[in-house]
Amino acid sequence: MSQPLFEITKVATFDAAHRLPNGPQDSPYTRLHGHSFQVQATVRGPAQGPVGWVADLAELDGELKAAAAELDHSMLNEHPGLESPTLEALCLFFAGKLSPRFPGLCRVTVSRPTIGESCSMAVD
Repeated sequence: MSQPLFEITKVATFDAAHRLPNGPQDSPYTRLHGHSFQVQATVRGPAQGPVGWVADLAELDGELKAAAAELDHSMLNEHPGLESPTLEALCLFFAGKLSPRFPGLCRVTVSRPTIGESCSMAVD
């Protein structure tokens, strides 16, 4: 039997405003508006070390919440890499923040739960 792989996931939330400057002309996307966002980060790997875990959930929680806090109550368009702050761009933002610290990062999902929209990105 091969070594089992596990996935651990943490969730954070933030609220932010944005607009899509390159959205369809005369669409509501181009106007300033805001959302409540949820971001999930999943780390995959074998249970390791003397503790027997994939990664420290408290460390993942802290890093994810710190990244979300950078965006909380801000204008997303003002952050580097988020000039057009789509859900896809937000996935890339969070992956960039977390992957150096968590090499087993395998998935980032950003959603707007109140309107039933989400985007998931597989991380290599």
